[in-house]
Amino acid sequence: MSMRPGTEQRVLDAAEELFFTRGIAATPIDAVLERAGVSSATLYRGYPSKEALVAAALDRRHEDWVATWDRALERATDDRGRLLAVFDALDDYRSTPTGSRWCAFLGTAAEYVDAPEDLRAVLDRETGTLRRRLTETARPVVGDRAPALAEQLLLVVSGSLAMRLRDPVADAATARAVASALLP
Repeated sequence: MSMRPGTEQRVLDAAEELFFTRGIAATPIDAVLERAGVSSATLYRGYPSKEALVAAALDRRHEDWVATWDRALERATDDRGRLLAVFDALDDYRSTPTGSRWCAFLGTAAEYVDAPEDLRAVLDRETGTLRRRLTETARPVVGDRAPALAEQLLLVVSGSLAMRLRDPVADAATARAVASALLP
């Protein structure tokens, strides 16, 4: 049996807010239950474990992130702008209600040395999405060098997200400048 959509929304909202601002290990499942206003039986009807709930929250976050990146891509006016749109998307996403001070995917990967399969799958999917989309948007700019440039940009994106731990108001301007310097 699954949850009603409204209940599931409340559970995922609570999980996302608590896990990705306080930390997963630091957030007991009771805090999620209290914030969502549901019983443990209701929660476990939809998610058999805390990790399954984290994976579902990350899945939803991934969809939101991709939609934010798509909007940034739509605003770009040329190939170079489309490639660098990932940095606009980072700043745009951060300003959304679900945007936190840094990356929930990096935080989750850091908290789980040996992530359970459901979490590993969502983390790998998010990294794969970044790598694939960066490669696709790099191809018109650098041709066959696109996979190598995508790896460099993936590092710059990850570094930009990590810097938000050191400076909570940091934006992606420096990362964009570093990425721009990598381009012809």
